[in-house]
Amino acid sequence: MPVREFTDTPADARMPLRNEPVQARSAARLTALLDAAAAVIDEIGYERLTTAMVAERAGASIGTVYRYFPDRIALLQALAARNFERVITRVSDEIVDERHENWLTALSASFGLLVDAVRSEPGFRGLRVGDTIDLRPLPTERSFKSLIAERLFDGMVARFGVPDTAENRLRFEAAVEISDALAARAFARDPEGEVAFLEVGRDTVYGMLAPHFGPVTP
Repeated sequence: MPVREFTDTPADARMPLRNEPVQARSAARLTALLDAAAAVIDEIGYERLTTAMVAERAGASIGTVYRYFPDRIALLQALAARNFERVITRVSDEIVDERHENWLTALSASFGLLVDAVRSEPGFRGLRVGDTIDLRPLPTERSFKSLIAERLFDGMVARFGVPDTAENRLRFEAAVEISDALAARAFARDPEGEVAFLEVGRDTVYGMLAPHFGPVTP
């Protein structure tokens, strides 16, 4: 079966599997391969990961790996898709939670969930949602970070009446990119994240957005 093409959504449609895991045993085998990849990434980083390492960690043959993934990039892409899938619903729900009084507290809480994922989700610290690797996107394809930014912005428009303009969408996506870069730096040497960099990320995002979204009491 040929590798499936990727689409904008849903996330599972972007996972480049050679074969769909239609049986429970196949689904469990796929989960084991992705869990193994995540564990190896936590230990040595995604740059040095090989399909042979994943096979050994999962207790599977190299042929089993290639049954689902044509190469290591496809494997990393599938793990990134799983990472995305595991956080997107949580952050989307958080941004519109009624307990938040303004867009900043809602956004801070949503970013907090992403930080928690980096701290606790295997493979998330090294790969996050995969935009740091060569994912070979189609010309019409958008990155996972872009999709996260869109979902969060849509939530703020619906919940807090943030002006829905092209400029605001661009500014917000840029803020997400900057925040992600600072988060990567925060976790580069500390598995819990250097608080100073995380706080700078929050302050930077607020400074970028407040003139356009409306000032609030931080």
